[in-house]
Amino acid sequence: MSKYVTADEAVKIVKSGDRVYLQAAAAAPTILANALTERASELRDVEICHLHVEGEARYANPELRDSFHVNSFFIGANVRHTLQAGNGSYTPVFLSELPNLFRKNVLPIDVAFIHVSPPDNHGYCSLGVSVEATVAAIENAKVVVAQVNPQMPRTFGDGILHVSEIDFLVAVDSPIYGHEVKPFTAEEEKIGAFVASLIEDKSTLQMGIGSIPNAALSMLKNHKDLGLHTEMFSDGVIDLIESDVINCNYKGTLRGRVLATFLMGSKRLYDYVDNNPFIEMKESSMVNDTARIRKNPKMVAINSAIEVDVTGQVCADSIGPKMYSGVGGQMDFIRGASLSQGGKAIIALPSVTKNGTSRIVPFLKQGAGVVTTRAHVQYIITEYGIADLYGKTLKQRTIELVKIAHPNHQENIEKGYYEMLKHF
Repeated sequence: MSKYVTADEAVKIVKSGDRVYLQAAAAAPTILANALTERASELRDVEICHLHVEGEARYANPELRDSFHVNSFFIGANVRHTLQAGNGSYTPVFLSELPNLFRKNVLPIDVAFIHVSPPDNHGYCSLGVSVEATVAAIENAKVVVAQVNPQMPRTFGDGILHVSEIDFLVAVDSPIYGHEVKPFTAEEEKIGAFVASLIEDKSTLQMGIGSIPNAALSMLKNHKDLGLHTEMFSDGVIDLIESDVINCNYKGTLRGRVLATFLMGSKRLYDYVDNNPFIEMKESSMVNDTARIRKNPKMVAINSAIEVDVTGQVCADSIGPKMYSGVGGQMDFIRGASLSQGGKAIIALPSVTKNGTSRIVPFLKQGAGVVTTRAHVQYIITEYGIADLYGKTLKQRTIELVKIAHPNHQENIEKGYYEMLKHF
């Protein structure tokens, strides 16, 4: 009990020049981060690094640039402005490799801010809804500070740690950040139907958050014996688990259990995973390991993109040179699914942006990043159909992708690509 202090007291351990790691996504330790931000006038050159974090990020205020610099491994909306403002950076890294940056001392961690469930009768806490690289950060940090929250679900796997591994405990009682399920549009429903049509019984799934994955999941109610080995999942899987559609009986990795590294959803999701041994939360170096992913027969990876060119190059992290998100785990799963026996690697996206601009393009914008190369791509899906690019020539790929572009853009896309070829 002597480890319990206030947030203001706990963050005094941070000194100028330190590197601080924040637990990611819905488990973002915002109360600690805000308390640290209040010390801005006392601190200089503190690096705050993390994957996407939910909630406010006061430390990312450009006016505090002398005190804090944000180093994002995956860029969220709350810190996206820092790259242009000059008080932030982006470090490209596969999610599977992020823990190694800490373990190999490439990025030494001085202080780790984490968010855990209360200790049980044996003194063990849980990292709850986000494990990702936090275990490696805890192992290598000089000091570990934890928000202890009775509203944090207790999950099993790599996120179980003893209170003796934590230096300071800060008692909080606040809801975990959530995302309510939104209705999907007619276009998203069509995309979901095309995705679902490629999924066979006894497949193992990986998908992200959002309307397209939820639309696909809603169409799998008559499937049998599906598995789940995914970077993250949301509410869409609950009904499928409860109806025994997802039972994980035919997985090759951790058979009989759902495998993930973080979660994001509604309170229903967090209540469902609390003390549920069917859900295993493992570090991203294990969950996103291509060698383990490929062991699942019929592994289906469902990912999205910002734009795709007609040769199959997938940009998923930037809009031109402007960084938008990050590499994340897309390539980990695209490659793992491709190498799986009977596996399928899918990129699913609407044919146009909200402004009506085509997302199937003759060539990527100048400065755009290629997250998934043309050699890795298998299926591209829009609301207009499925383009199967595996084993196709560049010309054949162009024909396939033009077919699934929005009809208003098809002619210009094809013409633009062949015009470009004249210059080479």
